[in-house]
Amino acid sequence: MSNGERSFHVQLALDAIRVYICSRRVYKPPPDLPVEMTRKAGCFVSLKKLGQLRGCIGTIEPTQSSVAFEIVHNGINAATRDPRFEPVTQDEIDHLICSVDVLMSPEPVMDVCQLDPVRYGVILESGYKRGLLLPNLEGVDTVDYQIEIARRKACIGPDDVCKMYRFEVKRYY
Repeated sequence: MSNGERSFHVQLALDAIRVYICSRRVYKPPPDLPVEMTRKAGCFVSLKKLGQLRGCIGTIEPTQSSVAFEIVHNGINAATRDPRFEPVTQDEIDHLICSVDVLMSPEPVMDVCQLDPVRYGVILESGYKRGLLLPNLEGVDTVDYQIEIARRKACIGPDDVCKMYRFEVKRYY
């Protein structure tokens, strides 16, 4: 991919966001998808504007028939349903920077020494509460901080017992 060229994954997310915001229709991916887009996987779509987070929504496990449809739905949700932000407006679309993280299967972690905040994302579970933090995020450079953020996101107390999982992602820009 040349400098400035968007990945297919990111272009798909941005096309879905534009179509939904401008016409309230759910974008249908093209029929001639690359093979990796036809498998099932969870994914996250992250949006930034002027270097600041503008929306991020995803799925740990697949909820759609393919990665392509997962990206479409999570892109729309990141732009319109992230409870931390007002919905993206039509005027903002051209100013969004998008990334797509396709999740690999989570694996149980028995000890925090198996974590690495650059390489692995983390999932914490305690009862019905579940928190996830993607890997390789700016400012998250220790395992303890990664776990602390995932606990806060899920409202899991610092002393609550929880199961831990790690996962890798393939990140697209």
